[in-house]
Amino acid sequence: MTRGLAEKAATLLAEASGLQGKLHLPGVRDDYRCRLEQVVLVATRAMNDTEENQEGTLLQRVLLRAHAARAEDARYGGGQLSRGSQRAPTLSDCEDGWQRVEEIVCTAEDASVEAARLARLLATAEASEIAGRAEGAAKAARKIVTERNRAYTFHADPGFSFGEGWYLAAAALLAGVPIQIKPGAVQELQAKRFLLDAGLEGSLRPYRPRPASPKHLTHIIAEAFRVDALGAQKILRTAFLGGESASASLHSWVDDIVEGKPAQKVLLWVRTGDHDIERNTCFAELQQLSELVANAGFSPIFFGDAVPTELVPTNGVDLTLCWKEPLFQGPDMRRAQLQLFEELKKHHGLVGQIGVTSAGMDGPALMGLPTLYLTQERNVRLGKWVGAVPGYQEVVRAPDCLDIIATTLHQWRQ
Repeated sequence: MTRGLAEKAATLLAEASGLQGKLHLPGVRDDYRCRLEQVVLVATRAMNDTEENQEGTLLQRVLLRAHAARAEDARYGGGQLSRGSQRAPTLSDCEDGWQRVEEIVCTAEDASVEAARLARLLATAEASEIAGRAEGAAKAARKIVTERNRAYTFHADPGFSFGEGWYLAAAALLAGVPIQIKPGAVQELQAKRFLLDAGLEGSLRPYRPRPASPKHLTHIIAEAFRVDALGAQKILRTAFLGGESASASLHSWVDDIVEGKPAQKVLLWVRTGDHDIERNTCFAELQQLSELVANAGFSPIFFGDAVPTELVPTNGVDLTLCWKEPLFQGPDMRRAQLQLFEELKKHHGLVGQIGVTSAGMDGPALMGLPTLYLTQERNVRLGKWVGAVPGYQEVVRAPDCLDIIATTLHQWRQ
């Protein structure tokens, strides 16, 4: 009976080893893992039924190789799963994935311990070398967990979304998430200036690869707002705006642009980027929004990317591309942009903003500017803010969406 199990275990191991050159093919690695588990089960059962003899030595060798192979496979599996977990779209998916990584790492460590025990029993150079490989695999697997990068990248390159900086700074202020900035980025100094001014020096970490996914940030922020919306808003306003009023140059610049437009105002955001072009502003829709705003008694302020001049009505204000002005490109560029919105609120009747799902809108939204964002379908990430961030409303493009916007504009008038 023992001889038969020993031969079966050896055959299973040989079959599993024969798959090693094909592990990249679909389904093969799963088959490989199943075979290794079967080897361990069969050989362990046989070991419990045998005495110290030739079959026992054979089983020890089989088990040693099987455990070493399992340790190395677990190291590979943990590495692969960690990459997917780090990019998971939700924070809970990310944490669930890393919990599974931890379990896989423990498998590698358990296999390594067992391989070391068997190597001591066999007491050969070959056995010691095999156990050493298992130990190395287990240590490499554990390193995946201990070196997990929990920091989120604050993008400081114009090619990335400027507005996502609001997400990350807010999450750091409200939930203590760590931040990293890639050295040498075009706007590295401006990003650091904003974070330092916001009191986030302690949140900065050295830059490392494979950061956490920014997709988690809206959820983190939503949770903080659900606990205490007014308190969260106060924290962000204090940090983002500082204790000082807008500069005299900013105040004068806004006055010159908006002079002669005394009506209350609504920001209309314009997006025409190359990334996710399906989210870009449709100018026909923008025309409709402008008319709705005017019919509700507001002056529209166009903000963001450029629009055809004929779209801006006589009572409108064209602030598109203003973010390229030197006033908004200096060391304090991020705070200056937020202070622009505050100037418009305090002195020029700005009551709300409407636009596509552009992250640039979310800085003012988090600080209290009523917001309508337009989307083709329910937005999983930003939808978390609806009902959590005061005044934050999602409008799906459906037949009644213009009626919803008109109703909301009427409420803003009140």
